[in-house]
Amino acid sequence: MPVDLNGYWKMISNDNFEEYMKALDVNVAIRKIANLLKTDKDISVDGDHMVIKTLSTFKNYNMDFHVGKEFEEDLSGVDDRKCMTTISWEGDKLVCVQKGEKEGRGWTHWVEGDKLYLELRVCGVVCKQAFQKT
Repeated sequence: MPVDLNGYWKMISNDNFEEYMKALDVNVAIRKIANLLKTDKDISVDGDHMVIKTLSTFKNYNMDFHVGKEFEEDLSGVDDRKCMTTISWEGDKLVCVQKGEKEGRGWTHWVEGDKLYLELRVCGVVCKQAFQKT
């Protein structure tokens, strides 16, 4: 059975985010603002339906999907691209693969204790974030 990701999570660390945004070609002004933010995650799971809300004082991003079903993801709030996205469980890790114009794009969520971890990947660049459950 996959791990329970339900809950509200506050960011406690954000390593290599600037380089990750550069790899996505995010403009310098947005990078400077985004690098200062501490985002929160609000995750709700109902069977294979999930909603992951990434919340900040600057911009919010909502992912609403069914695990294992490919969908077109509109990333206009992130880097102004669209991609075909599939999110699935690999053991206790929720793994996202985003097919589009950027190679190796995706992310992985997992829980250890009362912390949620997120590894963001694109073009060989990796950003690691950690969140504390509230």
